[in-house]
Amino acid sequence: MNKITILIALGFVILACKNNPKTTETPVSATPATQYFGDTISKEGVLSVQEVMTSLATNDSVVCAIKGYVTSVCKVKGCWMTLAQNQNDTTGFFVKFKDYGFFVPKDLTGEVTVRGVAFKEITSVEELKHYAEDEGKSKEEIDAITQPQEEMKFLATGVMVEPKMN
Repeated sequence: MNKITILIALGFVILACKNNPKTTETPVSATPATQYFGDTISKEGVLSVQEVMTSLATNDSVVCAIKGYVTSVCKVKGCWMTLAQNQNDTTGFFVKFKDYGFFVPKDLTGEVTVRGVAFKEITSVEELKHYAEDEGKSKEEIDAITQPQEEMKFLATGVMVEPKMN
């Protein structure tokens, strides 16, 4: 190679390696992302808590997606939650997660969408007391549990938590 070709090539290398001046752009604030626990799910065909509870009056189970409010969560692991029609409702679904394969944050609150199977089941006194302990209830509240209870339950394959808009 001749010297001119080498000098030209060297010039290109130097220019390519030259540091570009830094710009002082204002960073764009990040928009909170939708969070998924378990399977990534959609809101397609979503029903309300009340619609699914009404459907369970005449069906053994309902495969669906439900949008509702988290009213309590297992404080030990996040391995279950309750889902109600509104934030002040004391009825709704006791939600567990398929194959114990995922958990939700222990401080989860607000509106969520879950997808899976809704059904009714009798919950034993022992299991009710266990869940009351997980929820952090007092000894008196736990000791007051003396009868099994039929509950609306939901086995979720996925939970979607959309960002809260202020």
